[in-house]
Parts: sequence; structure tokens; C-alpha cells
Amino acid sequence: MCGSFMGLLHSPSIHLADEQRHAQSAEAPEASWMSHPDAPNSGYASSLKIEWSQIETAMKQVAPAAEDGGGAPRVALLNFDDGEVGEWRARLPQTEASAVRLDPVGSNVTWEHLYPEWIDEEELYGAPSCPELPEPAEQAEAYDVVAVKLPCGRAASWSKDVARLHLQLAAARLAARHGRQGAAAHVLVVSRCFPAPNLFRCRDEVARAGDVWLYRPDAADLDRKLALPVGSCELAMPFKALGAPYVSAAPHREAYATILHSEQLYACGALAEAQSLRMAGSGRDMVALVDETVGARHRGALAAAGWKVRAIRRIRNPRAARGAYNEWNYSKFWLWTLTEYERVVFLDADLLVQRPMEPLFAMPEVSATGNDGSYFNSGVMVVEPCECTFRLLAGHVGDIESYNGGDQGYLTRFLVWHRLPSHANFMKHFWAGDTPERAAARRRVLAADPPVALAVHFVGLKPWFCFRDYDCNWNVPALHQFASDEAHARWWQAHDAMPPRLREFCLLDERQKALLRWDAARAREANASDGHWAVRIADPRRSMCPGDDAEACRPREIAGRRVEGNRITTSYAKLIDSF
Repeated sequence: MCGSFMGLLHSPSIHLADEQRHAQSAEAPEASWMSHPDAPNSGYASSLKIEWSQIETAMKQVAPAAEDGGGAPRVALLNFDDGEVGEWRARLPQTEASAVRLDPVGSNVTWEHLYPEWIDEEELYGAPSCPELPEPAEQAEAYDVVAVKLPCGRAASWSKDVARLHLQLAAARLAARHGRQGAAAHVLVVSRCFPAPNLFRCRDEVARAGDVWLYRPDAADLDRKLALPVGSCELAMPFKALGAPYVSAAPHREAYATILHSEQLYACGALAEAQSLRMAGSGRDMVALVDETVGARHRGALAAAGWKVRAIRRIRNPRAARGAYNEWNYSKFWLWTLTEYERVVFLDADLLVQRPMEPLFAMPEVSATGNDGSYFNSGVMVVEPCECTFRLLAGHVGDIESYNGGDQGYLTRFLVWHRLPSHANFMKHFWAGDTPERAAARRRVLAADPPVALAVHFVGLKPWFCFRDYDCNWNVPALHQFASDEAHARWWQAHDAMPPRLREFCLLDERQKALLRWDAARAREANASDGHWAVRIADPRRSMCPGDDAEACRPREIAGRRVEGNRITTSYAKLIDSF
């Protein structure tokens, strides 16, 4: 395992072929991930033909029950049919196996009920609630092993399956409640698809044989997770808890992290983010993961701002277009290698922290705010580093597709997530379907002084890509949805608090200035009603040049130019290449 990990660490930029070779070198063959998926909507039934030798191999790792004088291990069987129960008893006579009844979830409960796109976080119209999932029949005896057979649907939706989630939660509940002497029982999973890795952690894996996984989970960890809402249908952290004091028993084992890959143009954002974290009163470690595109000068600036700089090799998204904004964002998987920390709060480099974010360290992996549909936004998320989780994520980029082509769509395929209040990662985004009242409420949050949101997420053109006079998203019709002068001004306050030598990393090169002039000229031609194009630019950066790079300081003409690419999905570096 260590050799496989170190080989990946020192490889060149990771591409699909590298990941496929890595996956094939893991303990189980790649084909066992999903060789013959069950039919869609098959409910709790699984067509998997059990390889009993695999179960027999795994069960050798379970010691006899000491409190029974070394007697036969007791096994609870969940979702095994009568024939399989009989086969278990015949093939493993040294165990005491009994079936546990679990009533199915009603057919009217869908994944969208468990993971809705929106909930009434502030309880303006009533408290949100989750559907009830039946619990296993009450058991009087203790178990050494809880064995569960999971269905595995097709690749596009295998993880978003109500029955599969219900069975995993039921197995976890049995293991936590009915282990021996305060410890959790082993959990043995039989499935073509791997279990939810942040419910049954790979660090707790005892044995793996083909379609069989054996875990020895931590009882306290299971109890914490089982106490949370079953999906994102309720807040895992109450709204008022965002402002509650947080005291950690081991603050040195908690850290903030960000990632810079493919474009060192985002270094300015990371510098301002570090400044905002310190202004909010945080003393936690800050770790910046940077790839080969971030040069020594920028790495030195990050270190001066307080980031512990770590080098990574970027991971390519094999389904992204060349030059797209999401081409290399699978590099975020490296967060799981920060194993010197028990918990990491990841922050995208385009965030501004406004209030202490330490309460998030009390939350388990993955805690995040909601995004489109039933998915979470990975711009702020709580993770629990583990190298085997990293290997799992990096090892399947070729065979699991992200719903949106990005890292957060991919991560949602793998990980059970818990909803944080939207103020933990408040998007500077006004959706087309917003009512005037809802848009006004969002503007009040962005303009609030003192702030009410823990962090503001700057989607669209970033503040440091604009002149400071106003939010330049106003000059592009497709980007109006991301425009807020109030949030823009708040970001510049953090910028101005940085030491002068760090502010130099936020200067604009001549290509960026040319793009800003080009956008303003198009808005002027259209006589855009917001009128920002008419504002006289007073930003001193207008006449300043970054460093001694002659190419960056060469004036650019805008006459006859045009911008190539979708203004929302094309990377910023590719956009300014036009100039």
C-alpha cells in the first residue's frame, strides 16, 4: 500500500492511464467494482452470486468471543435470503448466524426526499424534517459480526440508492448498539460496489477479498454519525451553532487547507483568504497544496502569508475538455493525504472568511452546504484525511462519471454528506429564478455589517481579476448573476490589510486589463442599464505592472479582438490568452 501511494506521489501529472494502472494494482481487481450491476430500481434485492470462499477468508480475522469463553462468533445477517442464511450456516458452522428483520423504506421515499436541493434552514415556514427509515428489529443479544448484502445499481446511480443507504445505516446501527463490552461489532459487507467510505472508513478495514469487505469500526465514530440526520433533508449543524464557541481537545490536529493548481493567478485569492482567516481570529494551521504551475516566488508569498506550502502533482479529470475550468480539479483529492491532521476544513481560494469557522471542526466528513439538486458544494467541506480514501478516489476517475464534470459531482458519488447552513459557504450568486424578495435577502447577507455569513464564495470573475472600483461581473451579461458590489468591497478590505509586498501579487498584467477594457466597451455599446461601464476607474493598479516580466507589461490592443469560450466554464487563463 505504501509503495503504491509513494509511486503515485512522485509520478508526473496524473492522467487517466496512470490512475487505471494504480487501480489495477490495488488489493481487489478492477472488474470487481461493478462487474454485473443489478437492474435499476431493484430495491433491496441483489443478484450477486456470493463467493463463499471470500466470506470464509474474511471471517478468519474475527476472533472468538472472549466473554463466551472463546465460543462461536455471533453473526447478524442483514438482507440475506433464506437460502443464503442456510448456506452461511452450512459453510461456516463455527459461527452462530441469525437473520435480522429490516422493514423496507416506503416506495414513495426517493433520493430527492433524503437529499433535497433546498430546505428552510431558518425555519421561516416550519422546521424541515427527514423521512423516517425503519430500524432493524430489536435485538437482545450481542454480536461479533454484522453481515449485510448490498444491492449495486448501474454506474450512473449506484450510490444514490435509498435501499442501499438504508441497509448501510442499519448495519452501522446494529454494529454500534450490539457489539460487545462497549466496542462495535465487525461489519462484513457483500457487494459489487464499495461501501460508503466515510461511513465504513477504509482505515477500519480489516480484510478485503473480492466482493467482501470486513471492517472493525469505532463505536464512538459510528454513534456520532448515526446521531446526524439521515440525509441533507435537515441541517446537521443548527443555524445558531455557527456562532457558538468551539473548544477543541487537539487544535494542533485541525487545519484549514486550500489548493492552487493549473493557474498561479489564484495565488492572490489564497493570500487574501489567509489574511481573512487571521482577521477572523483563527490560529489553526493553514496548508496550501500547490502544483508545478505555481512558481517559487508565489510559493514564498504563500508561506509569508502563513500557509504551510505542500507540493502536489495535479490530477486530470479525464472527462473535462482541454483548457476547461474543471480540467485539473480532481487535484482536490490530495486533501485526504494530510494525515497529520484528524480533520481539515477545505476552503476554495476564492473565499473570504468573515467570521470564525472553527465550529466546523466539530462536524464529521463530509459536511458541506448544498448545491444543485441532491449534491453538495465542495468549496467549503470538512474532510477526515486518510490515504486509503485518497487511493479510492484517485483510482476510479476513469469509471465513475461526475454529474457536473467537476470534483464535487464526483465526490458526491462516493461520500455520504451532511448539510451545513448556507452561511458557512455563502454563494455570491443570484439565480435566475430568484424572487425579488429572495434576491434582496441575499444582498442583505452580503452587505451585512457586522457580517452574518462565515464565508463568502466569489463565483464568476474574482475580485482581484477586476479593478477595485466595482464588481466587473456587471459588464458581462452572462455574469450578472455573480455581481455584488457589496461583497466586492468587503474582499478589498482584506486585501488592503495585507502587507504591501503581498499585495503586489494581486496586480493585473496587461492582458487582464485589456479584457476588462474589452468587457466595459461591450457594455457601453449595449448601454447596459446597470451603468457600471460609465464608472471612472481610479484603481491605482491600472497604471502598475507586476514584477519585472516584460511580457506581462507589454501593452495590449483591444481593437478587433474577441473573447473565445463560454464566460462561465472557460478557465480565466484561457480567456485572457486572447489578449
